[in-house]
Amino acid sequence: MSSSYKIEIVESSPRSTLGEGPHWDVERQSLYYIDIYGENQSISRYSYNEEKTYNAKIPGLPVISFIIPVEGTKDQFLVGAEKKLIVIQWDGVSNEAKVVKTVGEVERDMEENRFNDAKCDPFGRFYGGTMRLELVHDIFEKRLGTFYRYTSKEQFVPLKKNVGVSNGLTWNEKTNKFYFIDSVDLDVKEYDYDPVSGSISNERIVVDFKINGSERPNFVPDGMTIDAEGNLYVATFGAWKIFKINPTTNEIELEIKMPCEQVTSAAFGGPDLDILYVTTASHERDGIKQLPPAGRLFKITGLGVKGTVMKSVKLD
Repeated sequence: MSSSYKIEIVESSPRSTLGEGPHWDVERQSLYYIDIYGENQSISRYSYNEEKTYNAKIPGLPVISFIIPVEGTKDQFLVGAEKKLIVIQWDGVSNEAKVVKTVGEVERDMEENRFNDAKCDPFGRFYGGTMRLELVHDIFEKRLGTFYRYTSKEQFVPLKKNVGVSNGLTWNEKTNKFYFIDSVDLDVKEYDYDPVSGSISNERIVVDFKINGSERPNFVPDGMTIDAEGNLYVATFGAWKIFKINPTTNEIELEIKMPCEQVTSAAFGGPDLDILYVTTASHERDGIKQLPPAGRLFKITGLGVKGTVMKSVKLD
């Protein structure tokens, strides 16, 4: 384990209002991520080889909450748009992407819900969940979200209900474990994962961030990724940190101290999958302005670990 890590701003990255959902695409050697809110609402692609970031708007779409490449295509991506799964077409360079089709929709009668974080399992199945609109309501007030698995054959299968904020998710393919964060629960949970059916079971808390078992800390756990050794990396919205967690010992092994408060998510990338890319946010919190470099994309090197390959989504 290395503690001599180095944190740098990705110089070409824009300043996001709410940067989120980093996805490293091995084939394109690019990191895709999104800015959910504000004037800069967009999808982005950071090209490792060019050291350049491309940004695009998607005309006509509301809140964009994630972006995942569609398997078997060179220019199609699945995005979350409020409660819909939508396929878009983008060449990764142009400043505008276009809608191709709507794949599905959940919770049509719940106007104040939206999709949040989402990823694919090792077999390309989509997993993602919903939350109540946080710009309108206190996230701790009600649990109106649901966590789903989606395939074209099964459509939407609810895996977990009464979710506050469906957030970080990742898989350990070697041990058939699945990890999930409901930010309102203020913890990280582990599940047994069935690679055949895609089902999850046997919920267990890995780390509880509540103080003395009940008091809220000054942050919520947000996005999450995993390294090849099975350690989790949890972004903290409000704590200026990423926690490296060993799910076997249930211990925080490393606190990566970030130069901004609102750390939203992380993903391993680069040619050797040994660079941890980190998204952040810059919007006001409790009336406090977030100063630069808040909102930028960061890269962390020198951690001495490698990540795992992120999968594109299978839609057929």
